[in-house]
Amino acid sequence: MGVCYTRRMATRSKAAQLKADGRFWLTLEGRNFLGRGRIELLQRIRETGSISKAAKAMKMSYKAAWDAIDAMNTAWRSPLVESGPAGSRLTEEAERLIATFQKAEARHTAFMLKLTIDL
Repeated sequence: MGVCYTRRMATRSKAAQLKADGRFWLTLEGRNFLGRGRIELLQRIRETGSISKAAKAMKMSYKAAWDAIDAMNTAWRSPLVESGPAGSRLTEEAERLIATFQKAEARHTAFMLKLTIDL
């Protein structure tokens, strides 16, 4: 879910909207690593204890969820999600990354608001 701020500008025929828009991602070695969707997936795994239930809640396939988790685990070089017979759980590293992402995203949102106000 991206953040979008608008400001109306008068034109001759109709009011037009000028937008400052941007999605926030954390990159790792030049590649997108964590964004809003992956954070939501991790949070839903935390809530449900299951990759399958998390995927279903997000209306995504189990394979898409598993591929995202595998990509994150591989890129981070240590597991963010651990799975076993009793289900799945987030590691401490995943919890730290969620907190880091949320702080940085809040700063990004504040920046976008300031940018829009200054337009």
